[in-house]
Amino acid sequence: METNQILNFLPRSRTISMLLFLACVAMMAVALYMEHQMNLDPCPLCIVQRIMVIAVGLTALVAAVHNPGVTGIRIYGGIVVLFSGLGAGTAMRQLWLQSLPESQIPACGPGLDYLLDVFPLTEVIAMVFAGDGSCAEVSWSLIGISIPGWALLGFAGLIVPGILQMVRPDAG
Repeated sequence: METNQILNFLPRSRTISMLLFLACVAMMAVALYMEHQMNLDPCPLCIVQRIMVIAVGLTALVAAVHNPGVTGIRIYGGIVVLFSGLGAGTAMRQLWLQSLPESQIPACGPGLDYLLDVFPLTEVIAMVFAGDGSCAEVSWSLIGISIPGWALLGFAGLIVPGILQMVRPDAG
């Protein structure tokens, strides 16, 4: 099968955007289930990853509703790739923190609510991305993959359609 035949087999950009949105809804549903039913409190890096999932989902929803032309599809695809890449980078940072020996794990810091009340937003962002001990804790895993590992796989799954829309924008 030729590359053009494969690309023509893929769904239209509006459908891809709706599927991206639904994937983000599913990712958030899992995150909220884990928080509220399994009592797993999100660390600051987990919260950033959630924000990136929501940003991707909202971008995809707007793209689906807007149903833009070729240039718009590429722009929305680029935004999806940007937010997904930021989320993937955050998940990789958390995986790195989880891989550190116990003696090198940063100390746990105050909660995000406190940081936002006390420090300017730019300092809060820097502190959140530095991570703390709560970000290094592995509180759940499935087949040996921790939550940020699954988040990284999810972000990789979101990046692919974003790239596809940038490379093969198909209005409709």
